[in-house]
Amino acid sequence: MKRNVFKILIPILCAAILLTGCALARTITSTLNSSAGQTSEQTEIVTDAPVADVADVADVPTDPVETAAAESQASDAEGSSGAFSARDLSAEYDDETVTVQLTGSGAAADSDKVGVSGSTVTITGSGTYLLSGALDDGSIIVDAGKEDKVQLVLNGVSVHSGSYAAIYVKQADKVFITLAEGTQNTLSNGGSFTQRDDNNVDAVIFAKDDITFNGTGSLTISSPAGHGIVGKDEVTVTGGVYAITSANCAVRANDSIAIADGTFALNAGTDGLHAENDEDDTLGNIYIAGGTFTIDANDDAIHANTLLQIDDGSFEITGAEGLEGTYIQINGGDISVSASDDGVNAARKSSAYTPTVEINGGYLTVVMGAGDTDGVDSNGDILITGGTVDVTGRSAFDCDGSAQYTGGTLIVNGQQVDAIPNQMMGGGMMGGRGGWRG
Repeated sequence: MKRNVFKILIPILCAAILLTGCALARTITSTLNSSAGQTSEQTEIVTDAPVADVADVADVPTDPVETAAAESQASDAEGSSGAFSARDLSAEYDDETVTVQLTGSGAAADSDKVGVSGSTVTITGSGTYLLSGALDDGSIIVDAGKEDKVQLVLNGVSVHSGSYAAIYVKQADKVFITLAEGTQNTLSNGGSFTQRDDNNVDAVIFAKDDITFNGTGSLTISSPAGHGIVGKDEVTVTGGVYAITSANCAVRANDSIAIADGTFALNAGTDGLHAENDEDDTLGNIYIAGGTFTIDANDDAIHANTLLQIDDGSFEITGAEGLEGTYIQINGGDISVSASDDGVNAARKSSAYTPTVEINGGYLTVVMGAGDTDGVDSNGDILITGGTVDVTGRSAFDCDGSAQYTGGTLIVNGQQVDAIPNQMMGGGMMGGRGGWRG
């Protein structure tokens, strides 16, 4: 598996360092160089570096609250700029596009980089491919070179596969799926997945390498037996309208999910958005810079095993839990959560970070179901510096570590309060850490 790192600049904030006693610093830098329409991306991570001595640093706030706020603002300013390459954001395609006409039971193409075997269309080289028409029971497979970038422009496409993925990225450096302006595109699976190689293909769109979705058209995905979209590395979305109905996760990635914009209607049998990497605890991250989301999930609406950062967007989400991750940072957006369990839950899903809920802005509304449920639940710490948090339910806040409230508005069951009313399952108010309850 390609070890691409998450390009979002969510450092271990000074607040987290101070609250956990951790003497670590994390620096992430991202460089984007664009040349002739090609974007090179380089990300550098330095971990476990000692924190500089205070005497060596000028003009750094010494108050923990001021330091946390300063670091958080710096993260906000840098975060989205390193998340998306110029090519991720561009939905353009050039005049040298290869035309692929799907004909129901097969396809016709004007390039030797496109192979057609029955109803299976295989793309073997870099370039831009304009697809239109329908496959009644077939698949589009990308099996290009390891350094090849492939752009698939869906220009009014309907692909159904009775027992496999509609689009399968077997190998490439990166694949861009562009939804052409004004088009409606449909991809579906018939209810089973019969494996053709040693990869467990279990989604309507299954990518072993990085995959980006952009454009302004629409894409409807139906997956009655698996996931909607699976990316074994990074899944990036910068535009488009998506309606995904799936038996399992609507969108699942190993390394990261990064969303700049788009409109999403997700109906998932398990999680709406899910990022998890079993091999690297620093991966499994989700970053949302904007977009409009309606998510109905039987489990978590948005689940990041490690880091979940929301900078902006509009969210109407329903699930057993609304937002779940190890470190959750909300900097903006209008987020409405209806949950039968916890609304926002920072649990120990990753050993890389102390479970923390950090809210610096936005408007978060949480309505919980009856029973042992919490509006904002952290198996570690809670830090609120701004925004509005409006919780309705039996237990508004629950944390096992420390709770700091330095700014913003807190509303509990319709009444504004001036402190975090913490119900600690592991002891009395601010009485130290309880057991990890993940």
